[in-house]
Amino acid sequence: MAFLVAMVVIAGVLGVGGYYGYHWVRDVTIPKDYTGQGTGEVTVEIKDGQSAGEVAQTLVDRGVVASERAFVNAIDAAGKTAALQPGQYKMRRQMSAAAAVPLLDPKLRLQSTLTVREGLRLSQIYKQLAAATGRPEAEFRKAARDADALDLPSYAKGRLEGFAYPATYEIAPKAAPAEILAAMVDRYKKAADDTGLVAGARRLGLSPLEVLTIASIVQAESGNLRDMPKIARVIYNRLKKPMRLQMDSTTMYGLNKFGIRASLEETRSKSPFNTYGRDGLPPGPIGNPGQHAIEAALEPADGPWLYFVATDPKRGISKFTDSFEEHQRLIQEMNRNLGNGG
Repeated sequence: MAFLVAMVVIAGVLGVGGYYGYHWVRDVTIPKDYTGQGTGEVTVEIKDGQSAGEVAQTLVDRGVVASERAFVNAIDAAGKTAALQPGQYKMRRQMSAAAAVPLLDPKLRLQSTLTVREGLRLSQIYKQLAAATGRPEAEFRKAARDADALDLPSYAKGRLEGFAYPATYEIAPKAAPAEILAAMVDRYKKAADDTGLVAGARRLGLSPLEVLTIASIVQAESGNLRDMPKIARVIYNRLKKPMRLQMDSTTMYGLNKFGIRASLEETRSKSPFNTYGRDGLPPGPIGNPGQHAIEAALEPADGPWLYFVATDPKRGISKFTDSFEEHQRLIQEMNRNLGNGG
């Protein structure tokens, strides 16, 4: 009888131990996790080089998921461990780990889109970047002076103008000015490779910087794509003659002004960009040309033209001639179209 009581007591103890043992094992093997989609809003930043475990710790610290293990298990199950990308993401507090994983899709990173159009000067681009990022223009101007940080080509001679390639960029909220400008330089290098700029310059007997300078003038002077190769030809014909370029766009750039016609006084400026007063090309690009302008500079049209006039600027119409007398008549046509008389 005593033996039977002892067996019952032992069995009871084992039963109680088994109950608590089960819950201890469950708590170890099934990590703490929230349920549902969460509430509120929180911004989480994944830093470059962080592992899934480190991201999990960030999510726990920010109150997004309940435990590191729950997130690591969820992202492993989704097969997304290798898909984690640095950036900022909008998430919710107290989400289930499984619900948190899809919100870390790189396509959902917080960033702004900025389109830089062809031909803008750096001064204009700085204003766009400042508006897009909320950073002062001065920060971009300062970053532009560090040629090594931007990885400018050696032939740029340390000057960013011409190398801030016009394109659409995705800008992360915390991107540094140097990082943004470096991305524009990288995009320029791709365009240079695509157009064969370096080899093309060698074929023309010019430096890559000279070709890019010509492309920037073509971009500034053209009213449409079809005229670009013809404008490039005018530049080459004048350089070969030799004959001063006398381009209003370069002269206005040197004066930090905008306009399609330089006044007589402006053409007398001492700026090295004043191609009315100086022979040859200006010392560098006067803006940031796109691919079409670069291609035109590399493959100018065939023709004898020495002059062109934007006879109808509003409609983007220019006319070309090799005659000075005809050039004067075209100027009169332009003045009439602009309402300035004949």
